[in-house]
Amino acid sequence: MSQNPADWSPATTQHLLLRRLERTDYDAALRIHTDPRTNLHNPVTPTAQSAAKLLQDFLDHWDREGFGYWAVAERDAPGTVIGFTGLQRALVDDREILNLYYRYDPAVWGRGYAKEGAREAVRRGRELLPELPVLARTTASNILSQRTAQAAGLQHRPELDRHYAGLPEVYLVLGWPEGSADGSAETGAVAQKASAATGSTTPSPVNSSSATGP
Repeated sequence: MSQNPADWSPATTQHLLLRRLERTDYDAALRIHTDPRTNLHNPVTPTAQSAAKLLQDFLDHWDREGFGYWAVAERDAPGTVIGFTGLQRALVDDREILNLYYRYDPAVWGRGYAKEGAREAVRRGRELLPELPVLARTTASNILSQRTAQAAGLQHRPELDRHYAGLPEVYLVLGWPEGSADGSAETGAVAQKASAATGSTTPSPVNSSSATGP
């Protein structure tokens, strides 16, 4: 069952405005997602084409599910998008989860915004969809991203870790059942094709790692 978008957007924290993504966010999404500095730990830097497809997948999730990743602005500058964060439905090892995502403009790194936004995303997910575990995945070398997930209450579960695109990935979770894990496969349930492309209401395999942006 889809969510009521009014329960998810807009949201505010001490410093941030978190709102529903719009098609007018394309330029900001392209600028932030293709910046080499936000992809230091990613196996592949997105192209303009792949970033545009990613934004469309995010928009489709909002239309289908009634919630999704937020566009982020500072409260005192609401017209300037500085990043993207939030939760989307996804599948990991055939288990439905909420994928925690964060990616910010390097110009605002060091202000604690990624942790602030992630905490609000996790808080809202546990309140509105408490039956679904929250999961963040990132490359093993991306220590700052792991710290952001931990600051939001997630814990590393080594038994879930796996390799993706030839790189070791770390999985951090909140609400994942104890003793339930299957991280032995090279790619596991990780895939790039979102269910939105086929119009399916089934959650897609997790397709967006937690991203750099301390």
